[in-house]
Amino acid sequence: MFPETVDLAALRHHGDVEVGAGMLDFAVNVQGDGPPAWLRARLAACLDSLGRYPAAEAERDAREAVAARHGRAPEEVLLLAGAAEGFAMLPRLGSRAAAVIHPSFTEPELALREAGVPVTRVVLEPPYALDPSAVPDTADLVVLGNPTNPTSVLHPAETVRALRRPGRIVVVDEAFADATVDEPESVAADTADDVLVLRSLTKTWALAGLRCGYALGAPDLLARLAHGRPHWPLGALQVEAVAATASPAAVAESRARAVAIAADRTAMIERLTAIGVEVHTPAHGPFLLLRVADGETVRAKLAADGVAVRRADTFPGLSPDHLRVAVRGQAEVDQLVAALRACR
Repeated sequence: MFPETVDLAALRHHGDVEVGAGMLDFAVNVQGDGPPAWLRARLAACLDSLGRYPAAEAERDAREAVAARHGRAPEEVLLLAGAAEGFAMLPRLGSRAAAVIHPSFTEPELALREAGVPVTRVVLEPPYALDPSAVPDTADLVVLGNPTNPTSVLHPAETVRALRRPGRIVVVDEAFADATVDEPESVAADTADDVLVLRSLTKTWALAGLRCGYALGAPDLLARLAHGRPHWPLGALQVEAVAATASPAAVAESRARAVAIAADRTAMIERLTAIGVEVHTPAHGPFLLLRVADGETVRAKLAADGVAVRRADTFPGLSPDHLRVAVRGQAEVDQLVAALRACR
């Protein structure tokens, strides 16, 4: 048997490279062009503190705010410079045989492979329902997204928990969980010592340029992740953003945003299917997986028309005819629909 050949460049691909200056952006899943005014004001108020090293008290307060938000203890929270930092830390868990559920975000697999960790891909077929029995029993680390990027599938929490096995760590990427109304299938509040949850603030709060997130898990598991980290791994602005967005008022605002996203998603699905575009449903995330004939040509024509969409063939299990599009409002969808019509 020949060894598996893996395209690491494809695993590294990110939607931001699809977007050029002035393009209408359906390729990146960030909601809006920047954080809301109240969050900008809180971050701006921290600027005078940048002459000092980040305060331990501020980090403690942020961890306490996140812990209260998820009903956990502060020692079960690890602040991250974006969920991407959490993915880069996964090899520190010492896995000897990892499994990644696909199609899904590829950064975790990339981090594991680059660290020399053997990875098995568990590729789900449409409708991309999770089958815990498909994961090899030998896997001591399992990674999945929920809701899953790019399929927009939301796996039942009980099915996610069914992945647990003695000697196995289950890593759940919940980067988009706060974009689902009431986060019904989240396991962020689970206190099992073998479940690690990664959260991102990038998408809902439009903080991609600041890199903010956190991990939730048992203290010893988080200690293994954090081993070898430098002093002050997060800057003062990142710590402030984490604390601010974990407040009850911010959580309520996030829920309102999720309600709006759900309405926009429903309308967008109707518009796209009306012009003959295949949309994978049911969809629960702030993005949709499309399938069109001759997808590479369509994507190129859309780009020439100033509309950026995300190629999806870099996600294992998907083809060049698959495209991912962020959920947007009516005005933006009008332009996408017109551009798609022009491709015919």
